[in-house]
Amino acid sequence: MRIERVAPSQHIKGRVLVFLEGGECLKITEQELLDFDLRAGGELDGPELERLKASAGLSGTRAAAAGLIGRRAMSRRDLEKKLREKGASADDARYAAEWLESIGALDDAQYAAALVRHYSGKGYGRRRIQEKLYEKGVPRELWEDALDEMPENDGQIDDFLTGKLRGRAPDEKEKRRLTNALMRRGFPWSDIKAAWERLGDRIEED
Repeated sequence: MRIERVAPSQHIKGRVLVFLEGGECLKITEQELLDFDLRAGGELDGPELERLKASAGLSGTRAAAAGLIGRRAMSRRDLEKKLREKGASADDARYAAEWLESIGALDDAQYAAALVRHYSGKGYGRRRIQEKLYEKGVPRELWEDALDEMPENDGQIDDFLTGKLRGRAPDEKEKRRLTNALMRRGFPWSDIKAAWERLGDRIEED
């Protein structure tokens, strides 16, 4: 296959466009340009062209992975999923994730700890945060270490109730509404009941 023209991309720094006879255009990196010694008028046989395409595909996947993780933190599972949705092969997506892990840009343990800090700061309890860790694709074996950093439930529940009541004595309907809100946030019934008792009130389980 003859190379008709080689030109730098006008839109993406470091990308090179290789125009082949027949109209095909390959998007490669400067590294592939050097590795394959590509120039206008050169020839690529079948196996070499396939190797170039494979290398370019992997380089593109790595660049896409770096872009995704640079915009927002995510788990390795979700990163690989998004790369596959963008057209990367499973092998290239896995390799790109491993590359990011090797340079410290992708770390599920750090991501899990950040999620726990974020959602506990929003007033969520352990069960609800576990649901979030599951949704975000954090491996289950990393949950316990991350959850160990959570504050005690007592303080979170007390802060929630006192913030909502502002010194008022709630009626039964409001107590039930606030209790249900706390349960949706992932706090266990026993801790919620104890918090009401600390406020000098009681509530019975349905």
